[in-house]
Amino acid sequence: MGSSLSRVRSVIRLLLDMKADFEAVEARLKRSPGLPSSPPSSATTEPFWMVPPAEVADYQPDNWPVDVDVVIIGSGITGTSVARALLDEHGSRLNILMLEARAACSGATGRNGGHVNPPLFHDYISLRKEFGQEVAAQTVRWRLSHLVALQRAAEAEHAVEHTQVRNVESVDVYYSQEALDKAKEGLNAWRQDMPEEARDVYCVEGEEARITFRLGPGALAVIATPGGAAHPYRLITTILAGLLERHSERFHLATHTPCTAIDAPTATSAYYTLHTPRGSVRATHIVHATNGWTAHLLPGFRTKIAPVRALMSAQRPGTGLAAPAKLQTPRDSPHSSQSTLAPSPTEPGGRAHVFWTGSMGYDYLTQLPTPGHELMFGGGFARAAHISMDEIGQMDDGGLDIGVATHVSGALPMYFGLQNWGQEGSDGDDEMEKSQWMEGRVKAMWTGIIAISVDGRPWVGRVPTKVSERSEPQASLAPQIRTSKEETMRTAPPGEWIAAGYTGEGMTNAWQAGRAVASLLLGKEPDELPLPMRVTERRWREAKLENLLDRM
Repeated sequence: MGSSLSRVRSVIRLLLDMKADFEAVEARLKRSPGLPSSPPSSATTEPFWMVPPAEVADYQPDNWPVDVDVVIIGSGITGTSVARALLDEHGSRLNILMLEARAACSGATGRNGGHVNPPLFHDYISLRKEFGQEVAAQTVRWRLSHLVALQRAAEAEHAVEHTQVRNVESVDVYYSQEALDKAKEGLNAWRQDMPEEARDVYCVEGEEARITFRLGPGALAVIATPGGAAHPYRLITTILAGLLERHSERFHLATHTPCTAIDAPTATSAYYTLHTPRGSVRATHIVHATNGWTAHLLPGFRTKIAPVRALMSAQRPGTGLAAPAKLQTPRDSPHSSQSTLAPSPTEPGGRAHVFWTGSMGYDYLTQLPTPGHELMFGGGFARAAHISMDEIGQMDDGGLDIGVATHVSGALPMYFGLQNWGQEGSDGDDEMEKSQWMEGRVKAMWTGIIAISVDGRPWVGRVPTKVSERSEPQASLAPQIRTSKEETMRTAPPGEWIAAGYTGEGMTNAWQAGRAVASLLLGKEPDELPLPMRVTERRWREAKLENLLDRM
Protein backbone atom coordinates (compact mmCIF):
# COMPACT_ATOMS: atom_id res chain seq x y z
CA MET A 1 0.00 0.00 0.00
CA GLY A 2 2.80 2.41 0.94
CA SER A 3 4.53 1.81 -2.38
CA SER A 4 1.29 2.45 -4.29
CA LEU A 5 0.64 5.70 -2.40
CA SER A 6 4.18 6.80 -3.12
CA ARG A 7 3.67 6.23 -6.86
CA VAL A 8 0.37 8.13 -6.76
CA ARG A 9 2.06 11.05 -5.02
CA SER A 10 4.83 11.02 -7.63
CA VAL A 11 2.30 11.10 -10.47
CA ILE A 12 0.37 13.95 -8.83
CA ARG A 13 3.60 15.87 -8.27
CA LEU A 14 4.57 15.37 -11.92
CA LEU A 15 1.16 16.57 -13.15
CA LEU A 16 1.35 19.63 -10.90
CA ASP A 17 4.83 20.40 -12.20
CA MET A 18 3.61 20.07 -15.79
CA LYS A 19 0.66 22.36 -15.06
CA ALA A 20 2.99 24.93 -13.51
CA ASP A 21 5.33 24.70 -16.51
CA PHE A 22 2.45 25.20 -18.94
CA GLU A 23 1.13 28.22 -17.04
CA ALA A 24 4.60 29.77 -16.94
CA VAL A 25 5.08 29.24 -20.69
CA GLU A 26 1.62 30.62 -21.47
CA ALA A 27 2.29 33.72 -19.37
CA ARG A 28 5.57 34.41 -21.18
CA LEU A 29 4.01 33.95 -24.61
CA LYS A 30 1.13 36.30 -23.84
CA ARG A 31 3.61 39.11 -23.28
CA SER A 32 5.11 41.11 -26.12
CA PRO A 33 8.53 39.77 -27.13
CA GLY A 34 9.70 43.38 -27.35
CA LEU A 35 12.62 44.38 -29.55
CA PRO A 36 15.87 42.46 -30.03
CA SER A 37 18.51 43.42 -27.48
CA SER A 38 21.83 44.68 -28.71
CA PRO A 39 25.16 43.47 -27.32
CA PRO A 40 25.59 39.90 -26.09
CA SER A 41 26.10 39.35 -22.39
CA SER A 42 29.36 38.11 -20.92
CA ALA A 43 27.84 34.62 -20.89
CA THR A 44 28.12 34.29 -24.67
CA THR A 45 30.39 35.31 -27.52
CA GLU A 46 29.52 37.00 -30.77
CA PRO A 47 28.01 34.47 -33.19
CA PHE A 48 30.93 32.81 -34.94
CA TRP A 49 29.32 33.36 -38.33
CA MET A 50 29.20 37.12 -37.87
CA VAL A 51 32.95 37.66 -37.44
CA PRO A 52 34.21 39.56 -39.29
CA PRO A 53 31.11 41.69 -39.88
CA ALA A 54 29.96 42.19 -43.46
CA GLU A 55 30.26 45.56 -45.15
CA VAL A 56 26.48 45.95 -44.98
CA ALA A 57 26.30 45.06 -41.27
CA ASP A 58 25.66 48.65 -40.17
CA TYR A 59 24.36 50.06 -43.45
CA GLN A 60 22.23 53.21 -43.44
CA PRO A 61 20.49 54.87 -46.40
CA ASP A 62 21.89 58.23 -47.49
CA ASN A 63 18.38 59.69 -47.57
CA TRP A 64 15.55 58.53 -45.32
CA PRO A 65 12.58 57.63 -47.56
CA VAL A 66 9.29 59.14 -46.39
CA ASP A 67 7.02 57.13 -48.71
CA VAL A 68 7.69 53.64 -50.09
CA ASP A 69 5.69 50.89 -51.73
CA VAL A 70 6.90 48.10 -49.45
CA VAL A 71 8.48 47.98 -46.00
CA ILE A 72 10.18 44.70 -45.13
CA ILE A 73 10.78 44.31 -41.40
CA GLY A 74 13.73 41.99 -40.86
CA SER A 75 16.97 41.48 -42.79
CA GLY A 76 17.48 37.73 -42.42
CA ILE A 77 16.89 34.99 -44.96
CA THR A 78 13.13 35.65 -45.21
CA GLY A 79 13.28 39.41 -45.70
CA THR A 80 16.19 39.14 -48.11
CA SER A 81 14.36 36.52 -50.15
CA VAL A 82 11.30 38.78 -50.43
CA ALA A 83 13.39 41.74 -51.58
CA ARG A 84 15.38 39.70 -54.08
CA ALA A 85 12.25 38.11 -55.54
CA LEU A 86 10.49 41.46 -55.93
CA LEU A 87 13.47 43.21 -57.52
CA ASP A 88 15.58 40.59 -59.30
CA GLU A 89 13.14 37.81 -60.16
CA HIS A 90 10.01 39.82 -60.93
CA GLY A 91 11.64 43.13 -61.88
CA SER A 92 8.77 44.92 -60.17
CA ARG A 93 10.51 48.32 -59.82
CA LEU A 94 8.83 48.79 -56.44
CA ASN A 95 10.38 51.17 -53.92
CA ILE A 96 11.41 49.06 -50.90
CA LEU A 97 12.69 49.90 -47.43
CA MET A 98 14.12 47.12 -45.24
CA LEU A 99 14.18 47.84 -41.50
CA GLU A 100 16.48 45.97 -39.12
CA ALA A 101 16.53 46.49 -35.35
CA ARG A 102 20.20 45.54 -35.00
CA ALA A 103 22.98 44.81 -37.49
CA ALA A 104 22.07 43.23 -40.81
CA CYS A 105 21.33 39.51 -40.59
CA SER A 106 21.95 39.48 -36.83
CA GLY A 107 18.87 37.46 -35.87
CA ALA A 108 18.24 33.74 -36.25
CA THR A 109 19.78 33.55 -39.74
CA GLY A 110 23.12 34.85 -38.49
CA ARG A 111 22.99 32.56 -35.46
CA ASN A 112 21.78 29.20 -36.79
CA GLY A 113 23.55 25.92 -37.46
CA GLY A 114 24.19 26.39 -41.18
CA HIS A 115 22.46 23.11 -42.04
CA VAL A 116 20.17 22.89 -45.07
CA ASN A 117 18.86 19.43 -44.23
CA PRO A 118 15.16 19.09 -45.05
CA PRO A 119 12.96 16.75 -43.04
CA LEU A 120 12.11 14.05 -45.56
CA PHE A 121 10.82 10.83 -44.04
CA HIS A 122 10.85 12.19 -40.50
CA ASP A 123 7.28 13.54 -40.43
CA TYR A 124 6.04 12.09 -43.71
CA ILE A 125 3.49 9.70 -42.20
CA SER A 126 1.92 12.42 -40.04
CA LEU A 127 1.79 14.82 -43.01
CA ARG A 128 0.14 12.18 -45.17
CA LYS A 129 -2.35 11.29 -42.46
CA GLU A 130 -3.36 14.92 -41.85
CA PHE A 131 -3.27 16.36 -45.37
CA GLY A 132 -3.13 13.45 -47.82
CA GLN A 133 -0.37 11.99 -49.97
CA GLU A 134 -0.34 14.77 -52.56
CA VAL A 135 0.18 17.56 -50.02
CA ALA A 136 2.69 15.50 -48.05
CA ALA A 137 4.76 14.96 -51.20
CA GLN A 138 4.43 18.63 -52.15
CA THR A 139 5.71 19.64 -48.70
CA VAL A 140 8.77 17.40 -49.02
CA ARG A 141 9.53 18.77 -52.50
CA TRP A 142 9.16 22.31 -51.12
CA ARG A 143 11.78 21.55 -48.49
CA LEU A 144 14.09 19.85 -50.98
CA SER A 145 13.93 22.82 -53.34
CA HIS A 146 15.74 25.11 -50.92
CA LEU A 147 19.28 23.89 -51.41
CA VAL A 148 19.12 24.31 -55.18
CA ALA A 149 17.50 27.74 -54.76
CA LEU A 150 20.21 28.88 -52.34
CA GLN A 151 22.93 27.55 -54.63
CA ARG A 152 21.48 29.50 -57.56
CA ALA A 153 21.30 32.65 -55.46
CA ALA A 154 24.96 32.24 -54.47
CA GLU A 155 25.93 31.58 -58.09
CA ALA A 156 24.13 34.74 -59.20
CA GLU A 157 26.34 36.72 -56.81
CA HIS A 158 29.47 34.79 -57.95
CA ALA A 159 29.95 33.80 -54.33
CA VAL A 160 29.57 30.02 -54.07
CA GLU A 161 32.96 29.52 -52.43
CA HIS A 162 32.59 32.54 -50.15
CA THR A 163 29.13 31.53 -48.94
CA GLN A 164 30.05 27.83 -48.64
CA VAL A 165 26.69 26.66 -50.03
CA ARG A 166 27.30 23.01 -50.75
CA ASN A 167 25.84 19.54 -51.00
CA VAL A 168 26.57 17.29 -48.05
CA GLU A 169 25.60 13.87 -46.85
CA SER A 170 23.15 14.27 -43.98
CA VAL A 171 23.59 11.59 -41.32
CA ASP A 172 20.77 10.87 -38.86
CA VAL A 173 22.16 8.90 -35.91
CA TYR A 174 19.76 6.91 -33.70
CA TYR A 175 20.37 5.82 -30.11
CA SER A 176 17.14 4.03 -29.17
CA GLN A 177 15.40 1.13 -30.87
CA GLU A 178 12.04 2.87 -30.54
CA ALA A 179 13.26 5.97 -32.37
CA LEU A 180 14.96 3.85 -35.03
CA ASP A 181 11.85 1.74 -35.63
CA LYS A 182 9.73 4.87 -36.03
CA ALA A 183 12.27 6.36 -38.43
CA LYS A 184 12.33 3.18 -40.52
CA GLU A 185 8.55 3.18 -40.71
CA GLY A 186 8.58 6.74 -42.01
CA LEU A 187 11.43 5.98 -44.39
CA ASN A 188 9.62 3.00 -45.90
CA ALA A 189 6.41 4.99 -46.38
CA TRP A 190 8.28 7.88 -47.97
CA ARG A 191 10.30 5.59 -50.24
CA GLN A 192 7.12 3.91 -51.45
CA ASP A 193 5.40 7.21 -52.29
CA MET A 194 8.43 9.18 -53.52
CA PRO A 195 10.97 6.68 -54.92
CA GLU A 196 12.73 9.22 -57.13
CA GLU A 197 13.44 11.60 -54.25
CA ALA A 198 14.51 8.69 -52.02
CA ARG A 199 16.93 7.08 -54.45
CA ASP A 200 20.09 8.24 -52.63
CA VAL A 201 18.93 7.32 -49.14
CA TYR A 202 20.43 4.35 -47.32
CA CYS A 203 20.50 2.84 -43.84
CA VAL A 204 23.47 1.30 -42.01
CA GLU A 205 23.13 -0.44 -38.65
CA GLY A 206 25.20 -1.78 -35.80
CA GLU A 207 28.96 -2.07 -35.89
CA GLU A 208 29.07 -1.23 -39.60
CA ALA A 209 27.42 2.14 -38.87
CA ARG A 210 29.78 2.89 -35.99
CA ILE A 211 32.87 2.08 -38.05
CA THR A 212 31.70 3.71 -41.26
CA PHE A 213 30.68 6.99 -39.67
CA ARG A 214 33.21 6.96 -36.80
CA LEU A 215 30.60 7.02 -34.05
CA GLY A 216 30.67 6.14 -30.38
CA PRO A 217 29.46 2.83 -28.94
CA GLY A 218 25.90 4.06 -28.19
CA ALA A 219 24.93 4.58 -31.84
CA LEU A 220 22.52 1.91 -33.13
CA ALA A 221 22.08 2.97 -36.75
CA VAL A 222 22.44 5.71 -39.32
CA ILE A 223 20.06 6.84 -42.05
CA ALA A 224 21.94 8.91 -44.64
CA THR A 225 20.15 11.32 -46.98
CA PRO A 226 21.06 14.12 -49.38
CA GLY A 227 21.46 17.42 -47.56
CA GLY A 228 23.17 20.75 -47.68
CA ALA A 229 25.05 23.31 -45.64
CA ALA A 230 26.02 26.95 -45.94
CA HIS A 231 27.58 29.92 -44.20
CA PRO A 232 24.21 31.62 -43.62
CA TYR A 233 25.53 35.05 -42.62
CA ARG A 234 27.84 35.37 -45.61
CA LEU A 235 25.11 34.16 -47.95
CA ILE A 236 22.49 36.67 -46.89
CA THR A 237 24.79 39.68 -46.43
CA THR A 238 26.31 39.00 -49.86
CA ILE A 239 22.85 39.01 -51.44
CA LEU A 240 21.92 42.20 -49.58
CA ALA A 241 25.08 43.90 -50.84
CA GLY A 242 24.21 42.85 -54.38
CA LEU A 243 20.67 44.22 -54.08
CA LEU A 244 21.96 47.54 -52.78
CA GLU A 245 24.37 47.78 -55.68
CA ARG A 246 21.94 46.76 -58.41
CA HIS A 247 18.90 48.65 -57.11
CA SER A 248 20.37 51.67 -55.35
CA GLU A 249 17.46 53.85 -56.43
CA ARG A 250 14.77 51.48 -55.18
CA PHE A 251 16.15 49.34 -52.37
CA HIS A 252 17.01 50.95 -49.03
CA LEU A 253 18.44 49.14 -45.99
CA ALA A 254 18.26 50.79 -42.56
CA THR A 255 20.08 48.82 -39.85
CA HIS A 256 19.83 49.66 -36.14
CA THR A 257 16.38 51.03 -37.00
CA PRO A 258 13.65 49.02 -35.25
CA CYS A 259 10.02 49.43 -36.16
CA THR A 260 8.45 50.37 -32.85
CA ALA A 261 4.81 50.69 -33.92
CA ILE A 262 2.49 50.61 -36.92
CA ASP A 263 -0.51 52.89 -37.42
CA ALA A 264 -3.41 51.83 -39.61
CA PRO A 265 -4.68 54.16 -42.33
CA THR A 266 -6.74 57.12 -41.09
CA ALA A 267 -8.83 59.88 -42.58
CA THR A 268 -5.72 62.06 -42.81
CA SER A 269 -3.22 59.37 -43.88
CA ALA A 270 -4.37 56.78 -46.41
CA TYR A 271 -1.35 54.51 -45.93
CA TYR A 272 0.28 52.53 -43.13
CA THR A 273 2.58 54.63 -40.98
CA LEU A 274 5.57 52.85 -39.47
CA HIS A 275 7.40 54.49 -36.59
CA THR A 276 11.14 54.15 -35.96
CA PRO A 277 13.70 56.09 -33.89
CA ARG A 278 14.89 57.69 -37.15
CA GLY A 279 11.46 58.92 -38.13
CA SER A 280 8.25 57.66 -39.68
CA VAL A 281 7.65 56.16 -43.10
CA ARG A 282 4.42 55.56 -45.02
CA ALA A 283 3.91 52.33 -46.96
CA THR A 284 1.30 50.46 -48.97
CA HIS A 285 2.52 46.98 -48.10
CA ILE A 286 4.25 45.65 -44.98
CA VAL A 287 6.12 42.34 -44.89
CA HIS A 288 6.74 40.88 -41.43
CA ALA A 289 9.97 38.85 -41.60
CA THR A 290 10.86 38.92 -37.90
CA ASN A 291 10.11 35.28 -37.03
CA GLY A 292 10.62 35.00 -33.24
CA TRP A 293 9.73 38.67 -32.75
CA THR A 294 6.58 38.50 -34.89
CA ALA A 295 4.21 39.13 -31.98
CA HIS A 296 5.79 42.50 -31.17
CA LEU A 297 4.01 44.15 -34.11
CA LEU A 298 1.38 41.44 -34.59
CA PRO A 299 0.00 40.69 -31.11
CA GLY A 300 -2.52 38.33 -32.67
CA PHE A 301 0.30 35.82 -33.13
CA ARG A 302 1.05 35.56 -29.42
CA THR A 303 0.57 31.89 -28.45
CA LYS A 304 0.47 31.05 -32.20
CA ILE A 305 4.18 31.51 -32.93
CA ALA A 306 6.28 30.65 -29.89
CA PRO A 307 9.80 32.11 -29.68
CA VAL A 308 12.32 29.67 -28.25
CA ARG A 309 15.92 30.37 -27.34
CA ALA A 310 18.33 27.88 -28.93
CA LEU A 311 22.06 27.49 -28.40
CA MET A 312 24.85 27.14 -30.96
CA SER A 313 28.59 26.69 -30.71
CA ALA A 314 31.74 26.54 -32.81
CA GLN A 315 34.09 23.85 -31.54
CA ARG A 316 37.57 22.71 -32.45
CA PRO A 317 37.51 19.09 -33.67
CA GLY A 318 39.56 16.52 -31.82
CA THR A 319 42.83 15.60 -33.46
CA GLY A 320 41.46 12.15 -34.25
CA LEU A 321 38.65 13.62 -36.32
CA ALA A 322 41.07 15.86 -38.17
CA ALA A 323 42.99 12.81 -39.43
CA PRO A 324 42.07 11.37 -42.83
CA ALA A 325 39.34 8.79 -42.43
CA LYS A 326 39.92 5.26 -43.67
CA LEU A 327 36.33 4.24 -44.10
CA GLN A 328 34.68 1.31 -45.76
CA THR A 329 31.79 1.94 -48.13
CA PRO A 330 28.38 0.86 -46.79
CA ARG A 331 26.74 -1.86 -48.83
CA ASP A 332 23.70 0.28 -49.65
CA SER A 333 25.56 3.55 -50.14
CA PRO A 334 25.03 5.39 -53.45
CA HIS A 335 28.66 6.53 -53.22
CA SER A 336 29.81 3.26 -54.73
CA SER A 337 28.43 4.61 -58.02
CA GLN A 338 27.42 7.95 -59.47
CA SER A 339 25.49 10.05 -56.96
CA THR A 340 23.99 13.50 -56.62
CA LEU A 341 25.54 13.88 -53.17
CA ALA A 342 28.85 15.54 -52.35
CA PRO A 343 31.58 13.47 -54.04
CA SER A 344 33.64 13.21 -50.83
CA PRO A 345 31.36 13.15 -47.77
CA THR A 346 34.28 12.02 -45.61
CA GLU A 347 36.14 15.27 -46.27
CA PRO A 348 35.75 18.10 -43.70
CA GLY A 349 32.53 19.93 -44.49
CA GLY A 350 31.13 17.02 -46.49
CA ARG A 351 28.74 15.70 -43.85
CA ALA A 352 26.08 17.06 -41.53
CA HIS A 353 24.83 15.13 -38.50
CA VAL A 354 21.61 14.93 -36.54
CA PHE A 355 21.82 13.04 -33.25
CA TRP A 356 18.49 11.61 -32.07
CA THR A 357 19.11 10.92 -28.39
CA GLY A 358 15.80 11.83 -26.78
CA SER A 359 12.10 12.39 -27.33
CA MET A 360 12.22 16.20 -27.00
CA GLY A 361 14.34 16.96 -30.05
CA TYR A 362 17.79 16.45 -31.47
CA ASP A 363 21.31 17.86 -31.61
CA TYR A 364 22.68 19.01 -34.96
CA LEU A 365 26.12 19.45 -36.44
CA THR A 366 27.82 20.74 -39.56
CA GLN A 367 31.53 21.19 -40.17
CA LEU A 368 33.14 24.09 -41.98
CA PRO A 369 35.15 23.23 -45.09
CA THR A 370 37.58 26.08 -44.31
CA PRO A 371 41.07 25.53 -42.80
CA GLY A 372 39.85 25.50 -39.18
CA HIS A 373 37.20 22.85 -39.93
CA GLU A 374 35.17 24.07 -36.95
CA LEU A 375 32.32 21.88 -35.77
CA MET A 376 29.16 23.99 -35.74
CA PHE A 377 27.14 22.22 -33.06
CA GLY A 378 23.82 23.11 -31.45
CA GLY A 379 20.86 21.67 -29.61
CA GLY A 380 20.76 20.53 -26.01
CA PHE A 381 16.99 20.08 -25.73
CA ALA A 382 16.93 16.36 -26.41
CA ARG A 383 17.87 15.28 -22.90
CA ALA A 384 16.15 17.93 -20.79
CA ALA A 385 12.38 18.45 -20.96
CA HIS A 386 12.33 21.02 -18.16
CA ILE A 387 15.05 23.06 -19.84
CA SER A 388 13.07 23.03 -23.08
CA MET A 389 10.04 24.50 -21.33
CA ASP A 390 12.14 27.19 -19.66
CA GLU A 391 13.54 28.34 -23.01
CA ILE A 392 10.10 28.86 -24.60
CA GLY A 393 9.32 32.58 -24.61
CA GLN A 394 12.87 33.45 -23.53
CA MET A 395 13.92 36.44 -25.69
CA ASP A 396 17.41 37.18 -24.36
CA ASP A 397 19.71 35.95 -27.12
CA GLY A 398 22.67 37.35 -25.22
CA GLY A 399 22.28 34.84 -22.39
CA LEU A 400 22.15 31.07 -22.12
CA ASP A 401 20.88 28.21 -20.00
CA ILE A 402 23.71 26.53 -18.11
CA GLY A 403 22.18 23.07 -18.54
CA VAL A 404 21.96 23.42 -22.32
CA ALA A 405 25.46 24.91 -22.50
CA THR A 406 26.90 22.08 -20.42
CA HIS A 407 25.40 19.46 -22.73
CA VAL A 408 26.56 21.18 -25.92
CA SER A 409 30.06 21.71 -24.52
CA GLY A 410 30.59 18.06 -23.70
CA ALA A 411 28.55 15.90 -26.07
CA LEU A 412 30.70 15.67 -29.19
CA PRO A 413 33.47 13.33 -27.93
CA MET A 414 30.75 10.96 -26.73
CA TYR A 415 28.85 11.11 -30.02
CA PHE A 416 31.96 10.32 -32.06
CA GLY A 417 33.56 8.08 -29.46
CA LEU A 418 36.59 8.90 -27.36
CA GLN A 419 38.67 6.53 -29.47
CA ASN A 420 37.84 8.59 -32.59
CA TRP A 421 37.98 12.04 -31.00
CA GLY A 422 41.61 11.91 -29.88
CA GLN A 423 43.32 14.81 -28.15
CA GLU A 424 41.75 18.26 -28.09
CA GLY A 425 42.35 20.33 -31.20
CA SER A 426 43.89 23.79 -31.48
CA ASP A 427 44.15 26.70 -33.90
CA GLY A 428 47.85 26.15 -34.50
CA ASP A 429 50.07 29.22 -34.59
CA ASP A 430 47.43 31.76 -35.64
CA GLU A 431 47.78 34.36 -32.87
CA MET A 432 44.76 36.38 -34.05
CA GLU A 433 42.58 33.29 -33.88
CA LYS A 434 43.87 32.55 -30.39
CA SER A 435 43.10 36.03 -29.07
CA GLN A 436 39.72 36.42 -30.74
CA TRP A 437 37.99 33.31 -29.45
CA MET A 438 37.77 31.24 -26.30
CA GLU A 439 40.45 28.67 -25.64
CA GLY A 440 39.78 24.96 -25.29
CA ARG A 441 37.33 22.82 -27.22
CA VAL A 442 34.56 25.44 -27.38
CA LYS A 443 35.74 28.28 -29.56
CA ALA A 444 32.51 30.30 -29.48
CA MET A 445 29.05 29.89 -27.97
CA TRP A 446 25.95 31.98 -28.57
CA THR A 447 22.17 31.79 -28.62
CA GLY A 448 19.45 32.77 -31.06
CA ILE A 449 15.67 32.94 -31.09
CA ILE A 450 13.86 30.42 -33.27
CA ALA A 451 10.10 30.47 -33.78
CA ILE A 452 7.96 27.40 -33.18
CA SER A 453 4.58 27.31 -34.91
CA VAL A 454 2.11 25.80 -32.47
CA ASP A 455 0.48 23.77 -35.25
CA GLY A 456 3.84 22.73 -36.69
CA ARG A 457 3.52 24.61 -40.00
CA PRO A 458 5.05 27.88 -41.22
CA TRP A 459 2.75 30.88 -41.57
CA VAL A 460 2.97 32.30 -45.09
CA GLY A 461 0.70 34.84 -46.77
CA ARG A 462 -1.52 37.84 -46.16
CA VAL A 463 -2.22 38.70 -42.53
CA PRO A 464 -6.00 38.92 -41.97
CA THR A 465 -7.16 42.21 -40.45
CA LYS A 466 -8.70 40.17 -37.63
CA VAL A 467 -5.15 39.12 -36.72
CA SER A 468 -3.33 42.40 -37.34
CA GLU A 469 -6.11 44.41 -35.69
CA ARG A 470 -5.42 47.11 -38.30
CA SER A 471 -7.46 48.16 -41.32
CA GLU A 472 -5.83 48.08 -44.76
CA PRO A 473 -5.28 50.92 -47.23
CA GLN A 474 -7.82 51.12 -50.05
CA ALA A 475 -7.28 48.73 -52.96
CA SER A 476 -7.09 51.68 -55.36
CA LEU A 477 -3.83 52.74 -53.67
CA ALA A 478 -2.01 49.57 -54.75
CA PRO A 479 1.22 50.63 -56.49
CA GLN A 480 1.78 49.91 -60.16
CA ILE A 481 4.37 47.43 -61.37
CA ARG A 482 5.76 47.04 -64.85
CA THR A 483 4.97 43.72 -66.57
CA SER A 484 6.63 44.65 -69.88
CA LYS A 485 7.96 47.74 -71.62
CA GLU A 486 4.43 48.67 -72.66
CA GLU A 487 2.22 47.29 -69.89
CA THR A 488 1.77 47.94 -66.20
CA MET A 489 -0.50 46.45 -63.57
CA ARG A 490 -1.18 46.94 -59.89
CA THR A 491 0.05 44.80 -57.06
CA ALA A 492 -2.30 42.82 -54.87
CA PRO A 493 -4.50 45.06 -52.69
CA PRO A 494 -2.44 46.77 -49.97
CA GLY A 495 -1.98 44.87 -46.75
CA GLU A 496 0.34 43.13 -44.34
CA TRP A 497 2.18 39.92 -45.17
CA ILE A 498 4.06 37.36 -43.15
CA ALA A 499 6.48 34.46 -43.49
CA ALA A 500 7.47 33.07 -40.10
CA GLY A 501 7.20 30.16 -37.67
CA TYR A 502 9.61 27.70 -39.25
CA THR A 503 9.91 25.53 -36.11
CA GLY A 504 13.70 25.38 -36.25
CA GLU A 505 13.79 24.51 -39.97
CA GLY A 506 14.28 27.99 -41.39
CA MET A 507 16.97 27.01 -43.88
CA THR A 508 14.52 24.63 -45.59
CA ASN A 509 11.47 26.89 -45.39
CA ALA A 510 12.34 30.57 -45.24
CA TRP A 511 13.82 31.25 -48.68
CA GLN A 512 10.92 29.82 -50.63
CA ALA A 513 8.44 31.30 -48.14
CA GLY A 514 9.90 34.73 -48.90
CA ARG A 515 9.59 34.12 -52.62
CA ALA A 516 5.98 33.01 -52.15
CA VAL A 517 5.14 36.19 -50.23
CA ALA A 518 6.69 38.27 -53.01
CA SER A 519 4.49 36.52 -55.58
CA LEU A 520 1.35 37.00 -53.48
CA LEU A 521 2.16 40.67 -52.94
CA LEU A 522 2.40 41.09 -56.70
CA GLY A 523 -0.98 39.43 -57.17
CA LYS A 524 0.44 36.16 -58.45
CA GLU A 525 -0.25 32.66 -57.21
CA PRO A 526 2.80 30.70 -55.99
CA ASP A 527 1.95 27.18 -57.14
CA GLU A 528 4.72 25.60 -55.07
CA LEU A 529 3.43 26.86 -51.69
CA PRO A 530 1.76 23.98 -49.80
CA LEU A 531 -1.79 24.88 -48.84
CA PRO A 532 -1.38 24.01 -45.11
CA MET A 533 1.22 26.80 -44.81
CA ARG A 534 -1.20 29.50 -45.94
CA VAL A 535 -2.36 32.02 -43.36
CA THR A 536 -6.12 31.93 -42.90
CA GLU A 537 -8.35 33.26 -40.17
CA ARG A 538 -9.71 29.78 -39.53
CA ARG A 539 -6.25 28.29 -39.11
CA TRP A 540 -5.31 31.15 -36.80
CA ARG A 541 -8.36 30.50 -34.62
CA GLU A 542 -7.71 26.76 -34.42
CA ALA A 543 -3.98 26.97 -33.63
CA LYS A 544 -3.66 26.42 -29.89
CA LEU A 545 -0.66 26.43 -27.58
CA GLU A 546 -1.87 23.11 -26.20
CA ASN A 547 -1.15 21.55 -29.61
CA LEU A 548 2.53 22.44 -29.28
CA LEU A 549 2.83 21.13 -25.75
CA ASP A 550 1.06 17.90 -26.75
CA ARG A 551 3.70 17.33 -29.45
CA MET A 552 6.49 18.08 -26.99
